[in-house]
Amino acid sequence: MTFQELNDGITKAATKAPNLGKSIKLQLDEGIIHIDMTGDTAQVTNEDKEADTVVTTSVDVLEQLRTGKLNPMMAMMSGKVKIKGDMGLAMKLQGLLS
Repeated sequence: MTFQELNDGITKAATKAPNLGKSIKLQLDEGIIHIDMTGDTAQVTNEDKEADTVVTTSVDVLEQLRTGKLNPMMAMMSGKVKIKGDMGLAMKLQGLLS
């Protein structure tokens, strides 16, 4: 999966995302995806804005998590995924990646 494919998939999935009143930023090696879920519809941009939760990883690791090849807890313990902020919000990210 490429950064653009991930970005397009999240943008499409975000149209169904609920208003959580929060934002999340994926800080990837390949670029940034900012998902703002504070309005009626979620907005996805590639701007480096402040967010309630910041997930730092790579597109490759996200793909492994999405397909089940990598356990989320192992990814965090091994440093492949770093989360700053609202951990509960980070867990809801799975719905946007599926």
